[in-house]
Amino acid sequence: MTDVTEILVHWYAGRSQSEIATSLGVDRKTIKKYVTPAIEAGLAPGGPTMSIADWAELCGKWFPQVTDTRLRQTTWPQIEAHRDYIAGMLKAGVTQATIWQRLRDERELRASLASLKRWVAANLPEDVRRDRVTVLMDDPVPGSEAQIDYGHLGAWVDPRSGKKRRVWAFVMVLPASRHMFVRPVLAMDQRAWTECHVAAFDFFGGVPARLVPDNLKTGVDKPDLYDPKINRSYAELAEHYGTLVDPARAAKPKDKPRVERPMPYVRDSFWRGREFVSLQHMQEQAVLWCREVAGQRQCRPLGGAAPLSVFDAVEASELKLLPRNRFVLAVWSRGTIGPDIHVRVGKSLYSVPWRHIGRRVDARETPTVVQIFDNGELIATHGRRPAGKSTDLSHYPPEKIAFAMRTPTWCRSQAADIGPACVALIGGLLEVNALFRLRAAQGVLGLAGKHGAARLEKACARAVEVGDPTYRTVKGILAAGTEADPPPPSTGDGGAAAHLHGPSQLFANVVALPTPAPAPATDHATVSADHEPDVHDEHGDRGTPAPTEPGQPAALGAGPATTSTDTSEEAS
Repeated sequence: MTDVTEILVHWYAGRSQSEIATSLGVDRKTIKKYVTPAIEAGLAPGGPTMSIADWAELCGKWFPQVTDTRLRQTTWPQIEAHRDYIAGMLKAGVTQATIWQRLRDERELRASLASLKRWVAANLPEDVRRDRVTVLMDDPVPGSEAQIDYGHLGAWVDPRSGKKRRVWAFVMVLPASRHMFVRPVLAMDQRAWTECHVAAFDFFGGVPARLVPDNLKTGVDKPDLYDPKINRSYAELAEHYGTLVDPARAAKPKDKPRVERPMPYVRDSFWRGREFVSLQHMQEQAVLWCREVAGQRQCRPLGGAAPLSVFDAVEASELKLLPRNRFVLAVWSRGTIGPDIHVRVGKSLYSVPWRHIGRRVDARETPTVVQIFDNGELIATHGRRPAGKSTDLSHYPPEKIAFAMRTPTWCRSQAADIGPACVALIGGLLEVNALFRLRAAQGVLGLAGKHGAARLEKACARAVEVGDPTYRTVKGILAAGTEADPPPPSTGDGGAAAHLHGPSQLFANVVALPTPAPAPATDHATVSADHEPDVHDEHGDRGTPAPTEPGQPAALGAGPATTSTDTSEEAS
């Protein structure tokens, strides 16, 4: 259209067709084609003054196919039949290439993709171009903002373990000076996210007034255009440093263009072609690169100035001062308290008061302490454990942990309150294998609640006297009420268990037999050959009962006592 109007302007100025062809580089036949309608309309060179708009209006009447491209498109009528379908797909965010593929496969459209794009641009310009509109924003004032994002650097083989790891780059950019901080990480968890922020603030030597992060879970729990829910750990960090968290909209990278654009530069200039021996070495090299390479580059938006120079000149002094106290990283998590009154935090279990069973609680974990909150109220505090469990017995109901709470020390203390006999009995029980006999000691002390401390003290004394200081004996004495009976007389048996009635009753049913008086002894006794004495073998006298002690009865069934005397015939 512009070329046709220009041809007519030159012709109306009085130039010949040859001069117009030479000046505009157009064939004379083409010039004649567009000049002819003007001549037929009665126009002649040198006439009244006409503007470009006047000529454009006339060209629209004389050459409608030039001004309205739809007249030249033979496939547009086919596409027009699917107008509503195309409009709906565009609103749903489907690309034009996918719309064309679906129309071709599902609705037998024969038009090309280029024809579809031209039709959309001519007939549905708002649906296509509305989302492409970018609002040009002014650069933030120095110290007012920092834009934050993660970017994938690539794969790295750890020389120590030989494992292939994915490496990500945490990048924070100050838009006013374009000065950036880069920190490689192997995990994008809450700990790494917080540590990167702390390192970035130390690198810049101050804190910007506003942070614009992406909508990662480590920073934002619930994205929302008007009221995003900030992660509690991230909110604690922002409060500690006195800054505001203003997340970018979800899936809107243009909300933080100053950090999105340098990602390819970081990947190419810092990462590719370099070798690192460890993650720490990688992070140290990233800091040097930020100062000596990225900070010294010629930045076109800054008029060729180096970002580090601009930062030192105009932005460093505008940042907030760092707090005096070092930020303590805290990781928040949620869990449900089970019937065992424990909740899992990380890889460990921590107890809470039993009244909160079934509640869903918040846990705040620092490198040294774990705090558990129920609806904002602190209900338990434990020292952090890397694994295992931490239990406070006071969190249980008293009756559930009576055995665990009544230790040997507790038993001895309770026995001292009752009396010395109880102390002696409990001490004897716990002297050997205290843990295995602990329940018996607890049972003895428990009898005081039913029978009273005074009776228990007497029963313990009675059990010690009879030589059976056990729980069963003490319980039997109390049940029979014999703790006050006088002790039985001593039998002198030395505690022998075989003779329960004592030695005086051992031979009570034995009848003593009479024994004859012994004959007077002779000085010279001879043995008659007619009477042989009793034969004694090596095992003792077989025919003679064993002699008895004086004062003792003879054995049951023993024969009359005999004496061995020399018997002989009278000498002739």
